[in-house]
Amino acid sequence: MSSNPVAETVASLLPRAQAELAELVAFKSVADFAQFPKSESEAAARWIADALRAEGFADVALLDTPDGTQSVYGYLPGPEGAKTVLLYAHYDVQPPLDEAGWTTPPFELTERDGRWYGRGSADCKGGVLMHLLALRALKANGGVPVHVKVIVEGSEEQGTGGLERYAEQHPELLAADTIVIGDAGNFRVGLPTVTTTLRGMTLVRVAVDTLAGNLHSGQFGGAAPDALAALIRVLDSLRAEDGSTTVDGLDATAAWDGLEYTEEQFRSDARVLDGVELIGDGSVADRIWARPAVTVLGIDCPPVIGATPSVQSSARALISLRVPPGVDAAEATKLLQAHVEAHTPWGARVTSEQIGQGQPFRADPSSPAYQAMADAMAVAYPGETMQYAGQGGSIPLCNTLAGLYPQAEILLIGLSEPEAQIHAVDESVSPEELERLSVAEALFLRNYAAG
Repeated sequence: MSSNPVAETVASLLPRAQAELAELVAFKSVADFAQFPKSESEAAARWIADALRAEGFADVALLDTPDGTQSVYGYLPGPEGAKTVLLYAHYDVQPPLDEAGWTTPPFELTERDGRWYGRGSADCKGGVLMHLLALRALKANGGVPVHVKVIVEGSEEQGTGGLERYAEQHPELLAADTIVIGDAGNFRVGLPTVTTTLRGMTLVRVAVDTLAGNLHSGQFGGAAPDALAALIRVLDSLRAEDGSTTVDGLDATAAWDGLEYTEEQFRSDARVLDGVELIGDGSVADRIWARPAVTVLGIDCPPVIGATPSVQSSARALISLRVPPGVDAAEATKLLQAHVEAHTPWGARVTSEQIGQGQPFRADPSSPAYQAMADAMAVAYPGETMQYAGQGGSIPLCNTLAGLYPQAEILLIGLSEPEAQIHAVDESVSPEELERLSVAEALFLRNYAAG
């Protein structure tokens, strides 16, 4: 790769990219303003806007989206008559969870064992730097051969749909011939991968109530209906004995046709404890890319420390349901809510409220842009062939863009390979992956322009 001028330029720019990523990671841009100040997200947005202006972008704007967050937009004109490519990333991040559990501070980019650690380093502030590196390398080697639009979202992790609604209200803004979503990742470090499917998701908050107030468990326990026990029954009904997701009426038998994922590799990637079994049936790829998956994200009930001997009168849970391609997320939500109601025991009062949703996505890998990317990946990753994989996570904007621009080709690449541990403590990015993917994106833009 070193004999390629674009690759040489990217390599020379990597120290600058590390310093810039450190600045960007330092912003605590969690788009939940009950947890972190909105000013942190706004400062991150301004940083990105300034970076785009410094690269010669015109029409740079901070877009106030309907969910109260800002997305950053910029346009870099290319040669007359050139194709238009939209580059996407997001600057909002997941909360750091238990900051004490991090080896180094979550909002301080730290180099350790050949990786850069920090919240958002891979998901997806590193994606912002990937786009910048690719464009800088092209500018230093003959220029950018396409019109480039950049959009950096401010609330992707919250699933509140601000940019989706804004795009629907301004349908010409993000129109492009091809869209590169920089929020996915390689199947493993060093294996170039394009993600062709995404599961959608729905978030449902469930409340169970049984009593006017808590009761003494000695005086009333055994006859008084326990709301927490009722909720546990409901949550347990969402899984079969082997752990497979079982929502009444929702198909859970689809199979994945593509790159396979061995159980041994998955156990290592997921850091499954020795002796603990995987859940579900079918192949690992079936389970995480082609089938629904329910997860209980949280339960409101008394903590063990300080608990009193009481029968609980109410309990709450937040349930996530990942929705496979081919299934409508709104229909899956209705099935989940109906299942919860049908499986609530003892006549307990149950209510459910949807608080977030994103549709699944399936790309067309036979399109010309995929060949342009495969050729670019072959140069950036010598000796490797680009692979197609699914991703269990959701990027709701993908379906919005596919609906708005049905002729556009959509490719998903990025830095979130398994070792990155996105959404967990000690999230990190591989600088080698940042370097290679930046080279691949630059060469893709050149290939695509010439095609």
